[in-house]
Amino acid sequence: MRRKEESRRRTAGHLAGGLAGLFFALAVLGQMPDGAASVAYAGEEPVTHTEESSVSENDIKYIERSSDRVITDDDRADADADMLYYMQSLEVRYHLDEKVMEQLHKVFDSAVYYIANTEMSLTELWAYVSSVKSSMESAAVEKVTQTTSEFLQVGDNWQTPIVSYGQGVSIVLPVVNFGTEELNDLIVEPVTSTLVTEWPFEPDMTNYLQTEPYIPGCQTKEQAMANRREFTFHFKTRSDVMSGYYPLKFHISYTKAGIRCEEPAELTVYVKTIGKPGSGIIGGNGQEASGSKPRIVVTGFETNPKEVYAGETFTLTIHVQNTANDTAVTNVLFDMQAAQEGEDKTNTYSAFLPTSGSSSVYMEQIAPNTSADIVIEMTAKADLAQKPYVLDVNMKYDAGTVFDLTDKASVSIPILQESRFDTSIPEVVPDSIEVGSQSNVMLSIYNTGKTTLYNVQVKFIADSIEEASAFVGNLQSGNTGNVDVMLTGAAPTMDDGIVKLEISYEDEAGNVTAEEKEITLFVTEPMMDDMMMGDDMMMGDDMMDGGEGGSKTGLIVGIVVAVIAVAAAGLGVFFKIRKKKKAAAAEAAELAELEKELNE
Repeated sequence: MRRKEESRRRTAGHLAGGLAGLFFALAVLGQMPDGAASVAYAGEEPVTHTEESSVSENDIKYIERSSDRVITDDDRADADADMLYYMQSLEVRYHLDEKVMEQLHKVFDSAVYYIANTEMSLTELWAYVSSVKSSMESAAVEKVTQTTSEFLQVGDNWQTPIVSYGQGVSIVLPVVNFGTEELNDLIVEPVTSTLVTEWPFEPDMTNYLQTEPYIPGCQTKEQAMANRREFTFHFKTRSDVMSGYYPLKFHISYTKAGIRCEEPAELTVYVKTIGKPGSGIIGGNGQEASGSKPRIVVTGFETNPKEVYAGETFTLTIHVQNTANDTAVTNVLFDMQAAQEGEDKTNTYSAFLPTSGSSSVYMEQIAPNTSADIVIEMTAKADLAQKPYVLDVNMKYDAGTVFDLTDKASVSIPILQESRFDTSIPEVVPDSIEVGSQSNVMLSIYNTGKTTLYNVQVKFIADSIEEASAFVGNLQSGNTGNVDVMLTGAAPTMDDGIVKLEISYEDEAGNVTAEEKEITLFVTEPMMDDMMMGDDMMMGDDMMDGGEGGSKTGLIVGIVVAVIAVAAAGLGVFFKIRKKKKAAAAEAAELAELEKELNE
């Protein structure tokens, strides 16, 4: 009962002491009224008041934390007050909500009860307090994100050094722990680079790493500055350093409350450099800020052959220019990437493929304001549709002291498809007509190519017929158009009866292409009607004369008409036989020519 009563008494005292600790935490954050005093515990370090208060020896309290002796009630009170203050400082530092604070109070109450009812040495007591504070820290930061750089910072005594090209310099980095927890096993290392745009010093050492056993936690800024650690690094400035301010980044790893940091803290300071004349100016973010950035632009292109058809190999020449007036570009790498084609993601391919297997072209240098040509041989895929295809030109190059600059341009290469069509065998019914009569011609047109045929039409041309035409319209790839025309005889056939079929169409650009085919159609005079008319007239005259003379004349006329009819039929047969002979001769000539080519 006596121990529980003492525990209640200590807890009440701890709450009072905790309020004083809370006032101190607010003072550290700049939220205390001017002139208010600060009181806290800080290991072996003395606790001071604000700058406006005078510090006397009576105001300083030392807390013994390492001993084999058994703890007393005063030791328990000191431990409780230290944990309470730490819990309240977490609340102020992280702006914790009620739910998180409730968890912290559970941890605190459990620790107070354990300390009040446990016999232990002084060393064991403060080791337990440290573990409790670590648990509080974990519970607090579980809902709060805070980087170490918020309490691990560069000291106020830092002054930006000024160095010239080729000069040696010592950089002294003051590291201050503004947290209340001690940091152990510190490792400090600068982030170096071989690029002059990122690091101003010669990379003459493989390891600039420095270590420090610990930096104590402190309650005031003055204490933190007094306990800072300074790390000195010796560098030599590069001879090609640029003028301006370079950022120097340092990574700091540490252990806090027995837990190693997952990510190192990063501190950044700056150094002012003076480079050689013409070395350029570096900005505070490490990028070149003076002058214009050299650029490579595409000024045009051409292909050989001029018209590129799908499935063909062509030579592409791209004209580029360095637009800078005073800076050459070096180590120039051009990479040509054609547009991806295909119906789905698993069936994509490049529209153009380099015949050499590589789509990259290298140039050592392009002088200021100078043009150059990129030449590469490529093949267009055979199944490309007829349209322009984009070819991206990705450029990577160096310019002076700036490396890995990039640019991108595009060219559009029109790809053509061979237009092809075929026709069915024309049907001519009948194939022989008289002047003034009509014959029906029917045929089909098949689009056998991979491109659309626009405005397809057919014209029928011959001296023996009236000119006629048929409009088919647009034929998509693989489609069929039908022609059905009536041809009217205009004059008797004076040749082999050939009628020309002129089939024409347009491409996407409106260019007209025409091809000719032939049909055979004979046109004859309407002799029968003339003879019949003449016969009737003669018969009329004979009948008027009366007698035998008339009948004889009619017989003669009939014989003449029959002879003429037989002659006309024979003439038609003659023309047909003649046409077949000419076709056979042409076919024989073609076969002989093909045999000759095969033998060669």
